[in-house]
Amino acid sequence: MTRQINVGGVAIGGGAPVVIQSMLNTKTTDVAGSLTQINQLKAAGCQIARLAVPNMEAARTFAQICAHSPLPLVADIHFDYKLAIAAAEGGASKIRINPGNIGGEDRVQAVVEVCKDKKIPIRIGVNGGSLDKKLLEKYGHPTADALVESAFQHLELLEKFGFYDTCVSMKSSTVPTMVEAVRKFRAKCDYPIHIGVTETGPVKQGLIKSAMGIGALLLDGIGDTIRVSLTDDPVEEIYAAKDILKAAGLRREGVNIVSCPTCGRTRINLIDLVNQVDAALKDCEKPITVAVMGCVVNGPGEAREADIGIAGGDGWGMIFEKGEQVEKLPYEQLLPALLKRIENM
Repeated sequence: MTRQINVGGVAIGGGAPVVIQSMLNTKTTDVAGSLTQINQLKAAGCQIARLAVPNMEAARTFAQICAHSPLPLVADIHFDYKLAIAAAEGGASKIRINPGNIGGEDRVQAVVEVCKDKKIPIRIGVNGGSLDKKLLEKYGHPTADALVESAFQHLELLEKFGFYDTCVSMKSSTVPTMVEAVRKFRAKCDYPIHIGVTETGPVKQGLIKSAMGIGALLLDGIGDTIRVSLTDDPVEEIYAAKDILKAAGLRREGVNIVSCPTCGRTRINLIDLVNQVDAALKDCEKPITVAVMGCVVNGPGEAREADIGIAGGDGWGMIFEKGEQVEKLPYEQLLPALLKRIENM
């Protein structure tokens, strides 16, 4: 079991459920727009949100956002240690830094002292794209061992100043590198870990990479908080994170949809129907399995473990519960009837 940190009332590590987070893509200087997106993220299931703080103007508006945010906020800091101090004083629930790029040890110590005083955790963010030149010279390129060594160098620096309220991330755009680095780190250290694949590319590719990288580690029992990085609306990151947690067996809340891949027996527009069911139940938090099957030959039997489902016929279909038929309806009535039954469950 890992150590535990507390981010604005949200426990990370120490046996707590895996925490879902995302990062805003609004300008931090846009207070109203940022708060709107934070509320959208919260509604989707996000538990912690991160904002970029690239300059002092953003640090000032970050404080305004903190004052009204329904979620704990993480300040993402690079290069200027004064921004980290300003964000900590402005209400940040966590500071994300790369200690190697904010200057000498005295500057790191200045950030540490403020965070210690305010009981604000620090996330050490190690990224394959921003490794120290000496490590790149040593390893040739951003290998898993380079990421791990970088993480330990930064941890040792914080520990030198008596700071242990830390979370670590080692991210790479290469899935095997990220997974190997996190596994090696976990074998040597019990600090809580933030996991995710960075710079994943277009949405479809990003979903696959994230599911592989994050999922592999979750199945190993590794990972205390996750972010699915997508080139898309951050809200979609939350839905993806929830789906990954459900697939890994770590989350019961929310609908699990099972559907057949279609074949020559399919007599309804199954693909369209599955998409409609998915969209309609996207925000449903009931821990149920819903099946959408293409035919009545094998549909109910193959999905007998589902709580409720649809099996399509030729222009009609049936609704079944636990493999037993409960209603036979024309195709156009199937979806409304299914949703009504789910609402009453």
